[in-house]
Amino acid sequence: MRGVRASCRISRQNRRMRVAIEGRRADNRASMAPHEVEVSWQSLRQIVRDWAGTAAELEEVAPLAGGCINTTLCLRMRDGQKAVLKITPHRVDLTYGDEAHQLQVLADMGVPVPRVFACKAGDLDSPFSYLLMEFVDGVNLSAARTACPAEEFDRIQGHLAELVLLMHDRRSPHYMRLTASEPKRYEQWPACYHDIFESIWTEVDKSGVLPVKARKRVAKVYDRIDRLLAHDDCPRLVHWDLWATNILARPDAEGHWGVAALLDPHCKYAHAETEIAYLELFHTVTPAFLRAYQRQHKLPPEYHRIRKPVYQLFSLINHLHLFGTDYLKSVLAAIEKVGELV
Repeated sequence: MRGVRASCRISRQNRRMRVAIEGRRADNRASMAPHEVEVSWQSLRQIVRDWAGTAAELEEVAPLAGGCINTTLCLRMRDGQKAVLKITPHRVDLTYGDEAHQLQVLADMGVPVPRVFACKAGDLDSPFSYLLMEFVDGVNLSAARTACPAEEFDRIQGHLAELVLLMHDRRSPHYMRLTASEPKRYEQWPACYHDIFESIWTEVDKSGVLPVKARKRVAKVYDRIDRLLAHDDCPRLVHWDLWATNILARPDAEGHWGVAALLDPHCKYAHAETEIAYLELFHTVTPAFLRAYQRQHKLPPEYHRIRKPVYQLFSLINHLHLFGTDYLKSVLAAIEKVGELV
């Protein structure tokens, strides 16, 4: 949910790099206020040398799509080797440890993800938190749609369905976030879902961005989460942030396209339908994906009639919270739709 566009310039005179970041969704439907951070060239060079050895020499830094909180950069060494760096200057950021853990879990399952080279939480002596990862060649799903023939895009969708099924086949006794430390566990999915969205909905509710009538409807839905999200499935591993920019694709030697890597996980053991509802919300998947997915996990009528509208409503509320009023019209339409359920 956190795509950005960034621009940078490197000054050799003062050996500092200023990165201006403007939060954007890839579809340009929402934005955040611009902000700037500074990272010294020496700090970046030291990160490279800690990873690749003292002989490694940083040659070029370029911005990449990344988070609206951190800065995401492509680092190219003089020998042509590349790496991706997510870095948060002057702040202790423990989320990188969670992401590194999640990437390793997914890799161990056979899901294509970037390899983790290094992960560090900042401290007083070195106030930079960062995650250094493999650079994976490929284009995002939106670019792949225009770059390959329709039958090859169907092939990508089928491969994506295989990977989502692979994740969803991993189960847990409890609903919870997948973290490097001990997570809070839940016996019932509605309680976990309520906890995930409680602070988000509280802030949106207090902001006044929604009309009073709409806020009352959402509050009614929120109070009835136990009934609306009731299901007979078990906790399954989900990526939680699968949309076009977080899916890289590329062709193989024979020209057949497939998924090269899934990026930016926020993994949870959750109700698997949340993932499908999110994929459908932003048109990340096509009928080819849904056909392939439902050969193994048939989506019941209750998903289409009740749970999908609820899941999509709270995803849109989160986007309204993160990215602003460009999502207001979509949220109001979703509220009208879900309001009929309560």
